[in-house]
Amino acid sequence: MSADIPFSREFDAPAGQVEQITPLVRRIVAPNPSPFTFTGTCTYIIGHRRVAILDPGPDLPAHIDALLHAVKGEEVSHIIATHTHRDHSPAAAPLKAATGARTVGAGPHEAARPLHIGEVNRLDASVDTDFNPDLTLLHGDTITGPGWTLSAIATPGHTANHLAFALAEEGLLFSGDHVMAWATSIVAPPDGAMGDYIRSLEILGHRDEQLYLPGHGGPVQNAPSFVKHYLDHRMAREAAILRGLDRNASTIQELVRGIYIGLDPRLVDAASLTVLAHLEHLVSEERVFTEGDPSITGHYRLIR
Repeated sequence: MSADIPFSREFDAPAGQVEQITPLVRRIVAPNPSPFTFTGTCTYIIGHRRVAILDPGPDLPAHIDALLHAVKGEEVSHIIATHTHRDHSPAAAPLKAATGARTVGAGPHEAARPLHIGEVNRLDASVDTDFNPDLTLLHGDTITGPGWTLSAIATPGHTANHLAFALAEEGLLFSGDHVMAWATSIVAPPDGAMGDYIRSLEILGHRDEQLYLPGHGGPVQNAPSFVKHYLDHRMAREAAILRGLDRNASTIQELVRGIYIGLDPRLVDAASLTVLAHLEHLVSEERVFTEGDPSITGHYRLIR
């Protein structure tokens, strides 16, 4: 259960203020708090004099002004998006216009799978379809500046084009929305895929970085151990779904009602999509059966 994850929700960084959080990294939180973004998107400035901006955030004038003020007198060489959600990448365009920096990412937004016939992408409003990076990175590619090196780590799952970035000089990792200290990540088809997400967690779990700087909330400490808790949570969620099906639940609505006790009503749709992502994974492993493609309105049963 998620309660077993050692979350840290103590995060009092005021929006718009620059904080030096490591010798090479500054952070500015955007003023876009919500149940999905916690206190707001964390934008990071990496380096000195010639810098990169990672996860520029939403296209909000106050946030863009704060970022430009923070890098006044410095050259911005790269504007990097870990993924193409509207709380992470839209500010890249106005920042590029103001600084001339190159935009960087895994590519334009791409869903993990096509929409099924009759399916509606319930989180379509969260997707940034305008972002198309000047520089497209693959797993293992690097970008550099004076005293800093960022290596791209492909971490699909939350979105198909999600990247994490390792900062070699400080032995830390920018984890985007893949791993966060305050909550679990949403994996919502068709943009996200649970099988990909679990495999990406396994990749991160074998890395050495002990500190993650996420897209929302404070740092993730003891990161390999925290990732193990994330993986255990996903396995526990799959076990709960299988128990629900064994007790004659057959729809996602019934499963959500039985698993997410006391859930904020604003998060019911997201929870339903996460259960769908798990069911897609379980169907692909031939542990659960449904007629046709897995869907939000489908009926499911155990394969015994």
